[in-house]
Amino acid sequence: MTGYILRRVLQAIPVFLGTTFLIYFMVFAMPGDPILALFPGRSPDPAVVAQLRAQYHLDQPFIVQYFIYLGGILQGNFGLTFSGEAINDVLARTFPVTARLAGLALTFLAISGILVGLVSGLRKGKLFDATSLAVSLLLISLPIFVIAFVAQFVFGIQLGWARTTVGSGAPTADLILPAVVLASASFAQIMRLTRASVIETAGLDFVRTAYSKGLSRGRVIPVHILRNSLIPVVTYLGTDFGTLLVGATITEGIFNVPGVGNTLFQAIKRGEGPTVVSFVTVMVLLYLVVNLLVDLLYGLLDPRIRYVK
Repeated sequence: MTGYILRRVLQAIPVFLGTTFLIYFMVFAMPGDPILALFPGRSPDPAVVAQLRAQYHLDQPFIVQYFIYLGGILQGNFGLTFSGEAINDVLARTFPVTARLAGLALTFLAISGILVGLVSGLRKGKLFDATSLAVSLLLISLPIFVIAFVAQFVFGIQLGWARTTVGSGAPTADLILPAVVLASASFAQIMRLTRASVIETAGLDFVRTAYSKGLSRGRVIPVHILRNSLIPVVTYLGTDFGTLLVGATITEGIFNVPGVGNTLFQAIKRGEGPTVVSFVTVMVLLYLVVNLLVDLLYGLLDPRIRYVK
């Protein structure tokens, strides 16, 4: 196990270097001058422009800029925004909000998506199965902003069960509705993936053998069917957590959530390359860590999987 973890960490290093280099290149190779964009409709003092270029290392060759940025990351320093605020402080303020939002969404996915998919797979062709498939198809076909506006109108305005916008400090109660909206499309995918996996696993020989030995459904379903059906589901959930973090931009904007998505969108509009690159780099690191954890979970879910050389 230790050797496997070490190999996975070593494999993640070139992935991290390659992705951060591409991100940095794509952001700073965009046309336009981000420093001049700070002075819309004005002609700034050349001395001020030169000072800002030097402060953000924009007067250096591209490769030098990248290595300076990479060195800062290795020291835990993500640099400064164009307003002079430390990006570490921006991340510390916004990331916990988005992490709670994505965590709530992932919890909703893991519980409701797997449960509905399990029941649907076990009752293939029945009314519950047909209804859940129809609902999942509807959720997949609707854009996220449509679901968000409908949820605001129905649950926030008509029923009064939730706030239409997140209040100051982003209390957890205010994040429940945005989390459900954020998870809606992924819920459909998880439900369908679980259903298909359960149907396939339920027809395998070892499940029939378990029944022939006299084991009850209460024992066979959770231990033999569900457990062995979760490999593709856990893989999707692991990668989807990063997607939920990154893809919360629209949901955070509609519900006025003070998180990473909102901040990243504003940084893109202002052309703040350092902020955009740093935020995306954090997402890359999260993807790598989550994928490693998912790989380690395989051996716990399916005893047939072993980490061998």
